[in-house]
Amino acid sequence: MKKTTTLAGILLVLAAQACFATLDTTTKYVTLSVPVLVAMWCRYLFQVVTTTAIMLPLRGRALLHTSHPRYQALRGVLLLACSLLAMLSLTYMPVAEFTAIVMMSPLFITLLASTRLHEKVSPARWALIGGGFVGTLIIIRPDSHHFGWYMVLPLVLVCINAWYQMLTSHMAQRESAATMHFYTGWIGFFLISLVLPWVWVTPQGTAQWSGLLLMGMASSAGHFLLITAYAKASPSALTPFLYGQIGFALLGGWVVFSYVPDGWSLIGITMIAAFGAAGAWLSVRESRAPLPPLSD
Repeated sequence: MKKTTTLAGILLVLAAQACFATLDTTTKYVTLSVPVLVAMWCRYLFQVVTTTAIMLPLRGRALLHTSHPRYQALRGVLLLACSLLAMLSLTYMPVAEFTAIVMMSPLFITLLASTRLHEKVSPARWALIGGGFVGTLIIIRPDSHHFGWYMVLPLVLVCINAWYQMLTSHMAQRESAATMHFYTGWIGFFLISLVLPWVWVTPQGTAQWSGLLLMGMASSAGHFLLITAYAKASPSALTPFLYGQIGFALLGGWVVFSYVPDGWSLIGITMIAAFGAAGAWLSVRESRAPLPPLSD
C-alpha cells in the first residue's frame, strides 16, 4: 500500500510539473502584450472561482476550517510573491533557463533544513549543493554581457519558493489540500485586487483571453496536484521528480518560441538537474528527522 501511495504521489508531481511548465510558457507569451499584474489578477480570479464553485458544495463549511490560519495567510503571501517574481522573470528570460534556476529550490531547501530543522547534511550533499550553484552561475554568467539585472529575480524567487515548499510539506500532513488551495487563492486574489485599479488594461482579442484562461487552468491544477502529492508521499521521495519541469520547459520554449538554449546554458541546466536529482536521491536513502509540530 505504501508503494502504491508513493507511486501515486510521483505521478501527481509529474502532472503538476507539466502544468507549471505550461503556466510559465503561457505566461511569457501573454505578458508580451498584457501587463504582469493584470495577468496575475486574471489567473487568481480563475483559481478562486473554480476552487470555490467546485469545492464549497462538496465540502461545505469544512472547506473553511483550518487549525493554522496564520500559516494559511503566510502561504498565500509567499505564493503571491513567487508568482510576481516568476512573471517578471519570464518577461525577460527564456523559459528553460528560468526554470532551471528555479529548480535550485530543492537544493536550497537542504540549507534551510540544516539551519531551521537542524538536520544533518553530509559532505556529499554539500558538494551537490555547490555543484548546482555552479550550474546556476554558468547560466547567468555574471561576468559577461549575457548577465542582466533581471537574472537576480529568479534567485530571489528560489529563496522564497524554498520557504513556500517547506511550509506546504508541513501543512499537507495536517490540513486539507482543498482548504489550503482555497485560502491560498483567496489571499493572493485579495491582495492583488488592492492595486488592480491603478494598473488595469482590458485584454484584447481571442489570443490574450485564451492565454489568460490557460494560465488560470494550469496554475490551479498544478498547485492542487502538488498539494495532493505531498499528502500521499514524503518530500524526499517526490523531490527527484520535480526536475521533470525542466524537460517540459525546454519542450514548451521550443514549441511556442522556437527557442533552444545555447551550449553554456544547456551545460548549466544539465548540472542543476543532475546535482539536484542526485541530492534528492541521497535524501531518499538517508533517514529524515520527523517534522516539528506547527504552532500558532
